[in-house]
Amino acid sequence: MTTQASDADRRVLVRPAWLEATVSAVFSAVGFEPGDAVSIAVALVEADLRGVSSHGIMLVPMYVDRLNAGGVTRERELDIVSDAGAALVADARGGMGQLSSPQAMGQAIERAGRYGIGLVSVRNAHHFGAASRWAMQAAQAGCIGIAMSNTTPLMPAPGGAERLVGNNPLAIAVPTASGAEIVLDMALSAVALGKIRLAASAGQPIPDTWATDPAGIPTTDPDEAVLGMLLPAAGHKGFGLALMIDVLTGVLSGGGWGDQVRPLYREPDRPNDCAHLFLAIDPELLGGADSFRNRASGLAARVRGSETAPGVDRLYLPGEIEAERAAHQRRHGVLIERSGLDGLLAAARAVGAVVPAGGVLN
Repeated sequence: MTTQASDADRRVLVRPAWLEATVSAVFSAVGFEPGDAVSIAVALVEADLRGVSSHGIMLVPMYVDRLNAGGVTRERELDIVSDAGAALVADARGGMGQLSSPQAMGQAIERAGRYGIGLVSVRNAHHFGAASRWAMQAAQAGCIGIAMSNTTPLMPAPGGAERLVGNNPLAIAVPTASGAEIVLDMALSAVALGKIRLAASAGQPIPDTWATDPAGIPTTDPDEAVLGMLLPAAGHKGFGLALMIDVLTGVLSGGGWGDQVRPLYREPDRPNDCAHLFLAIDPELLGGADSFRNRASGLAARVRGSETAPGVDRLYLPGEIEAERAAHQRRHGVLIERSGLDGLLAAARAVGAVVPAGGVLN
């Protein structure tokens, strides 16, 4: 493992608009239409703005490698496989999740407006970044939004010694009367694999509760952890929920599940073949939207106003810290890992993208 770097050495403050323009230039250079390139860039930079760097611009080099090798396509339109009114099955044709996912959740929202609930199951998909973005899409349209995905196996069964299920992410977003959504976004491992990759790039150790080495022994070495297995959040509970998400995504859609979902960072010429589920619930058709949003706001106020433990100044709702961080960083600059910036600029050079000037603030 490399020597640990200081915070000042490993983090860079950049302009969000510059970061979006640079990422967009990369995806335009590899063959995407300008509007699609911007959509991908905005989704990735939003993750960095919210402090979820594992799903932000650090992914660009991997995406470019997979695009160049043929493991992900430039298809953008979903192919509707079956349409049962409130429920659809769609085929993403191996395209970027940042392009297929807003279409899928858009369909779910539209169906929820007609039937009270809309469900879109997507197969032959590719990594969609932060799940919260797609759940929030529904919440911003007045619906409860749920988004989930399966991933390549990363975690063992309790007591097991082989990768069996992914750390399958789940996000739920709830609209409130105040306009600020309650947003849960979680992977079902103790941490996302991207956080371990960031630690490895920065030369930082990890807690021994995050992952094991290839022999199944807990490790603080992120390089060993990448080769080993992630540990489920909450032990058997995290494993069980991850398994059920594999059912609700891959098994239900007729897409990949278990080790049919290919690794993102290996075999770049092979389709990822993950699967997604998008669910929108319209409170208007289930008792009234205004009443629901007021009640959700009451629940939020109850959480914020509850008793604090000694030394704790404030309590937060799920997603509140990320929303406040994003608002601050949009105004003052987004802090990203230097290794992530270096990877982005290297990818830009490799594909001949023109990088705008004046992005770095420190």
